[in-house]
Amino acid sequence: MVGNDWVNSYLEAILAAEPGIGDSKSSLLLRERGHFSPSRYFVEEVITGFDETDLHRSWVQAAATRSPQERNTRLENLCWRIWNLARQKKKVEGKNAKRAAKRHLLREKARKEVTADMSEDFSEGEKADVPGEIPTLSDGSNTKGRMSRVSSVDVFENWFAQHKEKKLYIVLISLHGLIRGENMELGRDSDTGGQVKYVVELARALASMPGVYRVDLLTRQVTAPDVDSSYSEPTEMLNPLDTDSTEQEHGESSGAYIVRIPFGPKDKYVEKELLWPHIPEFVDRALSYIMQISKVLDEQIGEGGGQVWPVSIHGHYADAGDSAALLSGALNVPMVFTGHSLGRDKLEQLLKQGRSKEEINANYKIMRRIEAEELCLDASEIVITSTRQEIEEQWRLYDGFDPVLERKLRARMKRGVSCLGRFMPRMVVIPPGMEFHHIVPHDVDADGDGARDGEDPLSPDPPIWSEIMRFFSNPRKPMILALARPDPKKNLVTLVKAFGECRPLRELANLTLIMGNRNDIDELSTTNASVLLSILKLIDKYDLYGQVAMPKHHKQSDVPEIYRLAAKTKGVFINPAFIEPFGLTLIEAGAHGLPTVATINGGPVDIHRVLDNGLLVDPHDQQAISDALLKLVSDKHLWTRCRQNGLKNIHLFSWPEHCKTYLARIASCKQRHPKWQRVEFENSDSDSPSDSLRDIHDISLNLKLSLDGEKSSVETNLDAEDTTSERKAKLEKAISTLSQKKISTEKIDSKMPTLKRRKHIFVISVDCSTTSDLLSVVKTVMDVAGEGGSTGFILSTSMTVSETHAALLSGGLKPQEFDAVICNSGSELYFTASASEDKTVLPYTHDPDYHSHIEFRWGGENLRKTLIRWISSVEEKKKLKQGDILSEDEASSTNYCLSFKVKDPASIPQMKELRKLMRIQALRCNVVYCQNGARLNVIPVLASRSQALRYLLVRWGIDLSNMVVFVGDSGDTDYEGLLGGVHKTVILKGIANDLRELHGNRSYPMEDVTPLNSPNITEAEECGRDAIKIALEKLGINLLKP
Repeated sequence: MVGNDWVNSYLEAILAAEPGIGDSKSSLLLRERGHFSPSRYFVEEVITGFDETDLHRSWVQAAATRSPQERNTRLENLCWRIWNLARQKKKVEGKNAKRAAKRHLLREKARKEVTADMSEDFSEGEKADVPGEIPTLSDGSNTKGRMSRVSSVDVFENWFAQHKEKKLYIVLISLHGLIRGENMELGRDSDTGGQVKYVVELARALASMPGVYRVDLLTRQVTAPDVDSSYSEPTEMLNPLDTDSTEQEHGESSGAYIVRIPFGPKDKYVEKELLWPHIPEFVDRALSYIMQISKVLDEQIGEGGGQVWPVSIHGHYADAGDSAALLSGALNVPMVFTGHSLGRDKLEQLLKQGRSKEEINANYKIMRRIEAEELCLDASEIVITSTRQEIEEQWRLYDGFDPVLERKLRARMKRGVSCLGRFMPRMVVIPPGMEFHHIVPHDVDADGDGARDGEDPLSPDPPIWSEIMRFFSNPRKPMILALARPDPKKNLVTLVKAFGECRPLRELANLTLIMGNRNDIDELSTTNASVLLSILKLIDKYDLYGQVAMPKHHKQSDVPEIYRLAAKTKGVFINPAFIEPFGLTLIEAGAHGLPTVATINGGPVDIHRVLDNGLLVDPHDQQAISDALLKLVSDKHLWTRCRQNGLKNIHLFSWPEHCKTYLARIASCKQRHPKWQRVEFENSDSDSPSDSLRDIHDISLNLKLSLDGEKSSVETNLDAEDTTSERKAKLEKAISTLSQKKISTEKIDSKMPTLKRRKHIFVISVDCSTTSDLLSVVKTVMDVAGEGGSTGFILSTSMTVSETHAALLSGGLKPQEFDAVICNSGSELYFTASASEDKTVLPYTHDPDYHSHIEFRWGGENLRKTLIRWISSVEEKKKLKQGDILSEDEASSTNYCLSFKVKDPASIPQMKELRKLMRIQALRCNVVYCQNGARLNVIPVLASRSQALRYLLVRWGIDLSNMVVFVGDSGDTDYEGLLGGVHKTVILKGIANDLRELHGNRSYPMEDVTPLNSPNITEAEECGRDAIKIALEKLGINLLKP
């Protein structure tokens, strides 16, 4: 916190000058002169609530004041400053309380509305929105000491018996950090930590499971000169866990692979906070890779003629989760998400420290991260957490998840009752797995000596043992082991105080602190250096020389040997962190037979419930820490019982157990893979550039859309849930009838590849305030492209197909000059067809597969009702007449787009507020303000104009790199999605710059998501022929003159 840097300059001076912290409590604000205790005031009122750093530098500055008089003056001034800071802290607490109360009121209101909508009417024929849950233990079963995941093992066995012929393909995504299979550089930076190890081991473990053929771990390819060249290798095969296993058939492409996708700045390692602008590029390249490998897998394990799609796409952390959501929507496959660390929880903690939201967002891009996590809740079938605490205390902070509402929806699904368009992801607790086959615990005798089975007693001790033992004057005493970064949150200073102030504990045990690697303390970050220096001072204060070990270096391979040494001495492992999200080190310690003492806050509670191999303590209670350690060290029977319990139950945290639960949960997801057959174009006889995908009119449904904007006669009911099967039957019947009457399948296929074979495809996605401005841009772009047929055109707008058609005709343009049109902000996709003699029939054909591709979690009529009710409540609150702010636009609405006319843009809530409203109601959708704020389009959550382009790649094989997307200075609120990716982008300066106000209510700035230095993005100084040609040449596109 910038505002309290001065506190750091005096903290150590105060603590050194005022030793009376242990005195009895009394008033700290108004104390008689001469009796004020600055140290206690600081400790009790300030340091417990604010994140203080840089203590070493502060101590040096304070110590430099040698004059006692000057020192006392500075301390007196400090007291008043601390008092002022405490007042600021109270203000922060007040703001936090108000924010929490507001969130609670919104939640309660949403619950009441949802309960009112979902009356207990279990009428016959109502169906659940998703498949039923996996069977669990009956209510009468004894679950004591068991994790919920154990009950799914039998489910997995049953599932595998039924699907043993299946060979699954699973995709994992983890973008940031440096990832490789061997010699992981854990701790190299803040992005290369435990998550890297977790995802690599998960991929390796899943690939070894029966029924899993291939696992791909997608990450970023890094070719920077300051990192190892192994991170630039496109693929890396992970060695299997058990190389002797022959149970599973192995094919040419089977196993686990790290696949490195190039995206973002070349020759540069990018930290995770700066990756956001490059996410669309990753999605496009990953999409192409998955499609390619799916074809390869179909040749090896498929039935031929199609593709083996991933059974799930699993994103790890917010950046990968955002990518997984877009890939899940583009491929129409289930998504799984693991947060690892959550943005809202971090934001809450930083706000409590008094830091401003602007400062936090500037450093961490926290609002973009939170929006990505909200999107993950919208798109995920399953959210995997490590602990119950993560669900109850962290995920409940999000708009898109409410534990109470989730339980209600799950109860309805189990009864087979419709949830009326509402959806909530399934939260599943699956602790991280570990591989234990290489761990053989010591058989410890009564004297504390022991050896492993098969170990030569004459073999030399591991080098790390002597490195630790050299610190101790009596190395045979039990070792208290702590293994953590020197971070204030890990609470190691309190541990050293507890050890130093407990004489019986010092006499019985030694203390070993493994705190990363260091050469020189001055080279560490100020935070880490301050912790280390504080510990060194405490060692000196309590005269702990010969009793505390702090080795400067250790390898990752040394860690198991350190656990072994602690167990050999009949020691104890401790994790005293203020809060521990999971606690993997506790599992590692238990696997080596070490009893544990752990914080009562967070994941260790769940681990202790399973292993029952130690004690839980309040990390703020120094006396409780020393008492727990002393009890385990001094009571040999308790120590032995804890050791045996840990070794007996540790298998519940093994990777095979983890993977069984994981696969059983994946099996419960509704598989919604694309059902169409791939159309191969390589041997096509038609090369004419005049043919295009618009010739798909041969299988057209001839949708009768009138020029005045009437809706389709095929689809009139807005309730998507009730009409999906009926609509699909109608489409299939119509396609079958028309194809039999007009043309054979072979002949149709021969006409389809033309758009794919276009040299360039110009996608005009300019959002203009007036139709005349849009037509001017369209004509200019088409004029630049010239004639000859080598360039295709797609028009992408927020207008309906009828409005688009009318606009083209008013400008003297023929619809047949375009290959396709994307309408209603991406919820409709049409290909142009030849004009019909019947003037009431528009020359467009709807892609029959598109709606089934985007309908995931679409609320339909129930979403419409909620929006109508929300509009009425806003107007009532503002004391306005019905329709004064928003009114339903039935003429512009379709089954997959709910349109509303905005009468007063100044009165409508911000887009982020409307999204929040939908999410707390468990309604999943994409909200787009368009047409200069005059219209509001609500479409399926994974539908958008950018996703429609990806659909063309997935469905028809159109190369995205051949596309050039034209946009203005600004646009509709879905504008940011059009900027990034592998396609080229031309920004037309001066066009649509009046639409910037639509983006004024964003939760994060556009700069956080715009790839400013991307070689695929350029600007045209104006919307003129010459300026556009120059911009295209910058992108490497040289058009032939007409």
